[in-house]
Amino acid sequence: MFIDSHCHLDFPELEADRASVLALMRSNAVTHALTISTTLNTFPAVRAVAEANANIWCSAGVHPDEQVDDHEASLEELLAMADHPKVVAIGETGLDYYRLPEPLDWQRERFRVHIRAAKQSGKPLVIHTRNSHADTLRIMREEGAAEAGGVMHCFTEAQDVADAAMEMNFYISFSGIVTFKNAKDLKEVAKTIPLERMLIETDSPYLAPAPFRGKMNQPGYVKHVAEHIAELRGISVEEVAHATSANFFKLFSYAKAT
Repeated sequence: MFIDSHCHLDFPELEADRASVLALMRSNAVTHALTISTTLNTFPAVRAVAEANANIWCSAGVHPDEQVDDHEASLEELLAMADHPKVVAIGETGLDYYRLPEPLDWQRERFRVHIRAAKQSGKPLVIHTRNSHADTLRIMREEGAAEAGGVMHCFTEAQDVADAAMEMNFYISFSGIVTFKNAKDLKEVAKTIPLERMLIETDSPYLAPAPFRGKMNQPGYVKHVAEHIAELRGISVEEVAHATSANFFKLFSYAKAT
Protein backbone atom coordinates (compact mmCIF):
# COMPACT_ATOMS: atom_id res chain seq x y z
CA MET A 1 0.00 0.00 0.00
CA PHE A 2 1.00 3.63 -0.50
CA ILE A 3 0.20 6.59 1.76
CA ASP A 4 0.09 10.20 0.64
CA SER A 5 1.49 12.02 3.66
CA HIS A 6 0.68 15.52 2.38
CA CYS A 7 -2.15 16.70 0.14
CA HIS A 8 -4.81 19.42 0.07
CA LEU A 9 -8.15 17.74 -0.50
CA ASP A 10 -10.08 20.87 0.44
CA PHE A 11 -8.55 22.89 -2.42
CA PRO A 12 -11.05 23.62 -5.23
CA GLU A 13 -9.18 21.56 -7.83
CA LEU A 14 -9.57 18.38 -5.76
CA GLU A 15 -12.86 19.23 -4.10
CA ALA A 16 -14.63 19.63 -7.44
CA ASP A 17 -14.70 15.88 -8.13
CA ARG A 18 -13.62 14.28 -4.89
CA ALA A 19 -15.33 10.99 -5.73
CA SER A 20 -13.01 10.53 -8.71
CA VAL A 21 -10.00 11.55 -6.63
CA LEU A 22 -10.83 8.93 -4.02
CA ALA A 23 -11.53 6.34 -6.72
CA LEU A 24 -8.08 6.87 -8.25
CA MET A 25 -6.54 6.45 -4.82
CA ARG A 26 -8.22 3.07 -4.47
CA SER A 27 -7.27 1.90 -7.95
CA ASN A 28 -3.62 2.85 -7.36
CA ALA A 29 -3.44 1.18 -3.94
CA VAL A 30 -3.13 4.50 -2.12
CA THR A 31 -4.83 3.42 1.06
CA HIS A 32 -4.55 6.52 3.27
CA ALA A 33 -3.85 10.25 3.07
CA LEU A 34 -3.15 13.23 5.28
CA THR A 35 -4.89 16.41 4.13
CA ILE A 36 -3.21 19.58 5.31
CA SER A 37 -4.52 22.76 6.89
CA THR A 38 -3.27 26.10 5.52
CA THR A 39 -5.56 28.76 7.06
CA LEU A 40 -7.80 29.27 10.07
CA ASN A 41 -10.80 29.95 7.84
CA THR A 42 -10.47 26.76 5.81
CA PHE A 43 -9.60 24.45 8.69
CA PRO A 44 -13.27 23.36 9.19
CA ALA A 45 -13.40 22.21 5.55
CA VAL A 46 -10.11 20.33 5.96
CA ARG A 47 -11.40 18.61 9.07
CA ALA A 48 -14.70 17.78 7.36
CA VAL A 49 -12.89 15.82 4.64
CA ALA A 50 -11.15 13.76 7.30
CA GLU A 51 -14.34 13.24 9.26
CA ALA A 52 -16.12 11.96 6.15
CA ASN A 53 -13.45 9.38 5.24
CA ALA A 54 -12.09 6.73 7.59
CA ASN A 55 -8.79 6.51 5.69
CA ILE A 56 -8.03 10.25 5.72
CA TRP A 57 -6.66 12.38 8.55
CA CYS A 58 -5.84 16.06 8.76
CA SER A 59 -3.55 18.62 10.36
CA ALA A 60 -4.21 21.91 12.14
CA GLY A 61 -2.22 25.00 11.29
CA VAL A 62 -1.55 28.08 9.18
CA HIS A 63 0.85 28.03 6.22
CA PRO A 64 3.83 30.39 6.54
CA ASP A 65 2.91 32.16 3.28
CA GLU A 66 -0.60 33.09 4.46
CA GLN A 67 -0.83 36.73 5.50
CA VAL A 68 -3.78 37.54 7.73
CA ASP A 69 -5.60 40.81 8.33
CA ASP A 70 -7.54 39.90 11.45
CA HIS A 71 -5.31 37.93 13.83
CA GLU A 72 -2.65 35.30 14.10
CA ALA A 73 -3.55 31.84 15.37
CA SER A 74 -2.84 31.79 19.08
CA LEU A 75 -1.37 28.86 20.94
CA GLU A 76 -4.76 28.29 22.53
CA GLU A 77 -6.52 28.25 19.15
CA LEU A 78 -4.06 25.76 17.70
CA LEU A 79 -4.44 23.50 20.71
CA ALA A 80 -8.23 23.65 20.40
CA MET A 81 -8.00 22.77 16.70
CA ALA A 82 -5.67 19.87 17.47
CA ASP A 83 -8.02 18.46 20.09
CA HIS A 84 -9.90 16.24 17.65
CA PRO A 85 -9.42 12.54 16.86
CA LYS A 86 -8.93 13.15 13.14
CA VAL A 87 -6.24 15.79 13.67
CA VAL A 88 -2.89 13.98 13.80
CA ALA A 89 -0.38 16.80 13.16
CA ILE A 90 0.35 20.51 13.56
CA GLY A 91 1.00 22.48 10.38
CA GLU A 92 1.84 23.01 7.80
CA THR A 93 4.12 25.52 9.37
CA GLY A 94 7.67 26.73 8.87
CA LEU A 95 9.27 29.56 6.92
CA ASP A 96 9.00 30.68 3.30
CA TYR A 97 11.18 33.56 2.09
CA TYR A 98 10.56 32.96 -1.62
CA ARG A 99 7.78 35.48 -2.27
CA LEU A 100 7.59 37.71 0.77
CA PRO A 101 10.12 40.44 1.62
CA GLU A 102 11.48 41.21 5.06
CA PRO A 103 10.53 42.08 7.71
CA LEU A 104 9.16 38.59 8.35
CA ASP A 105 9.24 38.57 12.12
CA TRP A 106 5.54 37.67 12.10
CA GLN A 107 6.32 34.53 10.09
CA ARG A 108 9.08 33.43 12.44
CA GLU A 109 6.87 34.03 15.48
CA ARG A 110 4.04 32.03 13.87
CA PHE A 111 6.46 29.15 13.40
CA ARG A 112 7.48 29.30 17.05
CA VAL A 113 3.85 29.21 18.18
CA HIS A 114 3.19 26.15 16.02
CA ILE A 115 6.18 24.34 17.49
CA ARG A 116 4.89 25.09 20.99
CA ALA A 117 1.46 23.79 20.02
CA ALA A 118 2.99 20.56 18.73
CA LYS A 119 4.93 20.04 21.94
CA GLN A 120 1.88 20.69 24.12
CA SER A 121 -0.54 18.61 22.03
CA GLY A 122 1.86 15.72 21.54
CA LYS A 123 1.24 15.80 17.80
CA PRO A 124 4.11 16.07 15.29
CA LEU A 125 4.96 19.01 13.06
CA VAL A 126 4.57 19.27 9.29
CA ILE A 127 7.29 21.73 8.28
CA HIS A 128 7.55 23.74 5.07
CA THR A 129 10.82 25.53 4.31
CA ARG A 130 11.65 27.48 1.17
CA ASN A 131 14.68 29.74 0.75
CA SER A 132 14.88 29.69 4.54
CA HIS A 133 16.56 26.51 5.73
CA ALA A 134 19.10 28.19 8.03
CA ASP A 135 16.43 30.08 9.98
CA THR A 136 14.10 27.07 9.90
CA LEU A 137 16.70 24.83 11.52
CA ARG A 138 17.73 27.53 13.98
CA ILE A 139 14.19 28.08 15.23
CA MET A 140 13.58 24.33 15.40
CA ARG A 141 16.59 24.04 17.70
CA GLU A 142 15.71 27.09 19.79
CA GLU A 143 12.14 25.92 20.35
CA GLY A 144 13.01 22.28 20.99
CA ALA A 145 11.14 20.93 17.96
CA ALA A 146 12.85 17.57 18.48
CA GLU A 147 10.52 17.01 21.41
CA ALA A 148 7.55 16.97 19.02
CA GLY A 149 9.25 15.46 15.97
CA GLY A 150 7.67 15.65 12.58
CA VAL A 151 8.38 15.76 8.88
CA MET A 152 10.17 18.10 6.49
CA HIS A 153 7.55 18.05 3.79
CA CYS A 154 8.19 18.35 0.03
CA PHE A 155 11.90 18.22 0.71
CA THR A 156 14.13 20.02 -1.82
CA GLU A 157 17.16 20.92 0.28
CA ALA A 158 20.70 19.54 0.42
CA GLN A 159 21.91 16.51 2.34
CA ASP A 160 23.22 18.57 5.27
CA VAL A 161 19.76 20.03 5.87
CA ALA A 162 18.24 16.55 5.82
CA ASP A 163 20.89 15.34 8.26
CA ALA A 164 20.23 18.23 10.64
CA ALA A 165 16.48 17.60 10.53
CA MET A 166 16.86 13.88 11.12
CA GLU A 167 19.06 14.64 14.13
CA MET A 168 16.04 16.45 15.55
CA ASN A 169 13.75 13.45 15.14
CA PHE A 170 12.28 14.50 11.79
CA TYR A 171 11.38 12.46 8.73
CA ILE A 172 12.14 13.54 5.16
CA SER A 173 9.26 13.52 2.68
CA PHE A 174 9.72 13.41 -1.09
CA SER A 175 7.15 14.74 -3.54
CA GLY A 176 6.82 14.54 -7.31
CA ILE A 177 9.75 16.95 -7.61
CA VAL A 178 12.11 14.01 -7.14
CA THR A 179 10.89 12.59 -10.46
CA PHE A 180 11.76 15.75 -12.43
CA LYS A 181 14.73 15.39 -14.79
CA ASN A 182 16.43 18.54 -13.50
CA ALA A 183 16.22 17.48 -9.83
CA LYS A 184 19.62 15.79 -9.92
CA ASP A 185 20.80 16.90 -6.48
CA LEU A 186 17.51 15.89 -4.87
CA LYS A 187 17.72 12.45 -6.47
CA GLU A 188 21.09 11.98 -4.75
CA VAL A 189 19.53 12.86 -1.41
CA ALA A 190 16.70 10.38 -2.05
CA LYS A 191 19.30 7.67 -2.59
CA THR A 192 20.93 8.22 0.79
CA ILE A 193 18.10 8.98 3.23
CA PRO A 194 17.54 5.89 5.41
CA LEU A 195 14.30 4.19 4.44
CA GLU A 196 13.22 4.26 8.07
CA ARG A 197 13.25 8.10 7.95
CA MET A 198 11.41 8.55 4.64
CA LEU A 199 7.87 9.52 3.69
CA ILE A 200 6.27 10.14 0.29
CA GLU A 201 3.68 12.72 -0.70
CA THR A 202 2.03 14.54 -3.57
CA ASP A 203 1.42 18.06 -2.17
CA SER A 204 -1.51 17.84 -4.58
CA PRO A 205 -3.01 19.56 -6.44
CA TYR A 206 0.52 20.80 -7.17
CA LEU A 207 3.76 19.23 -8.39
CA ALA A 208 2.45 16.25 -10.33
CA PRO A 209 5.17 13.63 -10.82
CA ALA A 210 6.39 12.39 -14.15
CA PRO A 211 4.65 11.30 -16.35
CA PHE A 212 1.90 13.77 -15.30
CA ARG A 213 4.06 16.88 -14.87
CA GLY A 214 2.13 20.02 -15.74
CA LYS A 215 -1.23 18.42 -14.99
CA MET A 216 -3.30 18.56 -11.82
CA ASN A 217 -1.76 16.36 -9.16
CA GLN A 218 -3.77 14.11 -6.86
CA PRO A 219 -3.12 11.57 -4.10
CA GLY A 220 -3.45 8.61 -6.43
CA TYR A 221 -0.22 9.68 -8.12
CA VAL A 222 1.94 9.18 -5.02
CA LYS A 223 2.78 5.68 -6.20
CA HIS A 224 4.84 7.25 -9.00
CA VAL A 225 6.99 8.98 -6.39
CA ALA A 226 7.55 5.62 -4.70
CA GLU A 227 8.36 3.94 -8.01
CA HIS A 228 10.97 6.56 -8.88
CA ILE A 229 12.63 6.34 -5.47
CA ALA A 230 12.75 2.56 -5.79
CA GLU A 231 14.40 2.91 -9.18
CA LEU A 232 16.95 5.38 -7.82
CA ARG A 233 17.84 3.08 -4.93
CA GLY A 234 17.77 -0.17 -6.90
CA ILE A 235 15.14 -1.75 -4.67
CA SER A 236 11.56 -2.90 -5.17
CA VAL A 237 8.68 -0.46 -5.05
CA GLU A 238 7.09 -2.79 -2.49
CA GLU A 239 10.00 -2.11 -0.15
CA VAL A 240 9.52 1.65 -0.48
CA ALA A 241 5.77 1.31 -0.02
CA HIS A 242 6.12 -0.85 3.08
CA ALA A 243 8.73 1.38 4.72
CA THR A 244 7.01 4.70 4.05
CA SER A 245 3.63 3.37 5.16
CA ALA A 246 5.10 2.01 8.40
CA ASN A 247 6.86 5.33 8.95
CA PHE A 248 3.60 7.22 8.47
CA PHE A 249 1.86 5.35 11.26
CA LYS A 250 4.90 5.55 13.51
CA LEU A 251 5.16 9.32 13.12
CA PHE A 252 1.46 10.14 13.09
CA SER A 253 0.66 7.88 16.00
CA TYR A 254 -2.85 9.28 16.41
CA ALA A 255 -3.75 7.89 13.01
CA LYS A 256 -5.10 4.36 13.19
CA ALA A 257 -4.80 2.02 10.21
CA THR A 258 -8.13 1.07 8.66
